[in-house]
Amino acid sequence: MSDTVIGYLLAIAALLLFTTAILSTKVASSRIELGLGFLIATATNVLFSALIFGVQLVVRERGVDWNWSAFWLFALAGGFSTYLGRWFFYESVVRFGAAKASVFQISSPLFTALMAWLLLGERLTLLVVLGMVMTIGGLVLVSYKPGAFSRQSVPAVPQDVAATIARPSLHQRLMQSFLLLGLGSSLAYAVGNILRGVAVRSWNEPVLGALAGALCGLVLHLAFSSGKRGMLANWHTMSRSGAWLYALVGVTTIAAQMCMIASMRYIPLSIATLVTLCSPLLIFPINHWFFRNEDDVTAFTLAGGALTLLGIAIIVLR
Repeated sequence: MSDTVIGYLLAIAALLLFTTAILSTKVASSRIELGLGFLIATATNVLFSALIFGVQLVVRERGVDWNWSAFWLFALAGGFSTYLGRWFFYESVVRFGAAKASVFQISSPLFTALMAWLLLGERLTLLVVLGMVMTIGGLVLVSYKPGAFSRQSVPAVPQDVAATIARPSLHQRLMQSFLLLGLGSSLAYAVGNILRGVAVRSWNEPVLGALAGALCGLVLHLAFSSGKRGMLANWHTMSRSGAWLYALVGVTTIAAQMCMIASMRYIPLSIATLVTLCSPLLIFPINHWFFRNEDDVTAFTLAGGALTLLGIAIIVLR
């Protein structure tokens, strides 16, 4: 089996695991508040990756040839992806809706490709670039919901009332910027992917790298997330089934990260990232067939799915 085939298989495994995590999050979020749920998931990231690393040390013959520079790159990648990228993404989802936020999320492979070209000298053929653009365009169509991008009407405010309303601060204006939050999420994930790709190519330890990133993400989550006291106060009254579901989210997300990091050793970073972000292609039909209360599969969904598959076929069969 060639290295390229191994890379694609690992990326597809990451795609399936990320899809499972998204569907599990959908069910779990109705049972436990999102902040507490992701604290459980991030803690599970650390515990499960530590368990897998322990098993790896037992079964393999040699120990770890330590590489501190690569280790810190993995940890920094966790700060960008596990914490910062996730924070930007969910802020944009809460403020502007999943449809708008997903467009920037899907654009992450383009930023990854640009950074890999500028910083690492990673080259892509024109045919591969065309396939990437087609795939991303298809995913945008799959994620599109009619009316999602229409401007919402805002009730008029009398001038005397408007004069009494304080002008928003710079921080508030920044947090209300769809462009800032969307680009922040996409760029944070892209930087995390570049750091992981550089690290795994100099130090082939995807499990340990995922553990370092998860640990960094958990520390940042505990240090900077708001409402920690409220989350801890709800710990004893939370839904046990919801907690187990978020634990499943933690297992699947960290396993997906391990597979994605490993795939970056064999195929270009931008392609590995692109394959793992094709989850809408699976999630929409699953929602349609298994969750009858979800949006119907529209002509946009079908056209986007066909365009995405065609783009992937161009990349794989180039």
